[in-house]
Amino acid sequence: MVRARSDSPLLFEIVEKPDFSVETKAMAAGQWPVAGMDEAGRGPLAGPVTAAAVVLDPENIPEGLDDSKRLTFEQREALFDRILASALGVSMASISAEGIDASNILRASLEAMRRALCGLPLRPKLALADGRDVPPGLPCEGRALVRGDQRSQSIAAASIVAKVMRDRMMADCGRRHVHYGFELHMGYATARHRTAIEIHGPVARLHRTSFAPFRLGVVEVVED
Repeated sequence: MVRARSDSPLLFEIVEKPDFSVETKAMAAGQWPVAGMDEAGRGPLAGPVTAAAVVLDPENIPEGLDDSKRLTFEQREALFDRILASALGVSMASISAEGIDASNILRASLEAMRRALCGLPLRPKLALADGRDVPPGLPCEGRALVRGDQRSQSIAAASIVAKVMRDRMMADCGRRHVHYGFELHMGYATARHRTAIEIHGPVARLHRTSFAPFRLGVVEVVED
């Protein structure tokens, strides 16, 4: 017996797109404003971890919001401008490489999100955080959403703002430290970046010396 082929898409072909449903439910429950929080830069060997908090205007949500990793450079830049022009509140914060080394990347990421939230021009009643952890010390209720940047438009907006700001910071580092190519790899452990570290050494206050390969061997830190 031959089975008829379904016209429904296969599960692995479904691409989840963020929407405003979590925020809408919170609004109906009296929890408004709702802020989305996300960070960029947990994995690189260099540079800060940067976070953003965004309160979108329910009546003016930019089209095309998505997980920043699923967007092109041009799409992120365009949406960054639209978010800043339309959102009710946007705030950014970062923790330096030294701050990351002094604690750990998870704590630094959560602290950056907390600072971003506290910097908003309005006080949210609910904060949605991408991932499994709620930053400690929030001034409101917090809720963690796994793959939140693919589920919540507020978190997606925060992921775009955090990514664009961090990329711009790393591009500036690339102009100051021309041997490393930061503007190309944003501090991630590419072959070019690792080779530059082997030749020129890590840059003080820019490279995360608590990360491998630095903590696996003795390296001479270059003062800028």
